Amino acid sequence: MQRAFIVGMIIAVLASVSGTFVVLRRYSMISETLAHSALVGVAVGLVAGFNPLWMAVIVAIFSAWLIEYLRSEFSLYSDAILAILLSGSLAAAVIIVSLGGAFNNSLFSYLFGSILSVSYEDVVTISIFGTMALVTLLLFSKELYFVAYDEEVAKTSGVKVKLLNFLLVSVVAIIIALSIRVVGSLLIGALMVIPTIAALQFKVGFVKTVMISLVFALISVFAGMTLSFHFSLPSGATIVLCVLFIFIISLIINRK
Repeated sequence: MQRAFIVGMIIAVLASVSGTFVVLRRYSMISETLAHSALVGVAVGLVAGFNPLWMAVIVAIFSAWLIEYLRSEFSLYSDAILAILLSGSLAAAVIIVSLGGAFNNSLFSYLFGSILSVSYEDVVTISIFGTMALVTLLLFSKELYFVAYDEEVAKTSGVKVKLLNFLLVSVVAIIIALSIRVVGSLLIGALMVIPTIAALQFKVGFVKTVMISLVFALISVFAGMTLSFHFSLPSGATIVLCVLFIFIISLIINRK
């Protein structure tokens, strides 16, 4: 439980900060798509005997690069690309698992999250890569915000938009792959998107929005994991219900 709380707090910070840029880019569905892609990596890891977490990171990054490449080079609509990869990844994961006969409790924990499945190795891996991802986001936060605000103006201003886009989706892919152990691949998108949407209801500046989103995510993870532990509930689903509750409260508070 202590390991799970450490990992949960790290994930809350990463998901809320990265989610702000994702939502501002109107790219919210990328979190769901990359989560399903990461599930393919988990399936391969379980069937082939590799570390599922490492395989999830590799496949998620590859999928993120593919999404951005198709979007930038072929001028395809973002939502169409995400829909194709989301359904394709889920189908591939189901087939791989079925062929390998690995549809068991281990896979279930990756689908919906399980606080009891977090190992010491997971804590070390998530801490190292999570810190790297957060530092990257903070170093390029001004440029990423500029691109999110107006991509065309950013291009004309000399900002390397394509490189920043690849950087953002890569960081998001890593965060999602690291998070599925606790939150689950089917639910991580909610933790990345909903706290930011709830924070946006307060109509404050960018920095304050990020901070509010961070607080909402931390409260949701803490409350969700506590309830999950005491009532033997799936951690991911419980966390998402908590963040949905906060979102509803934010709507009520800020209604006109």
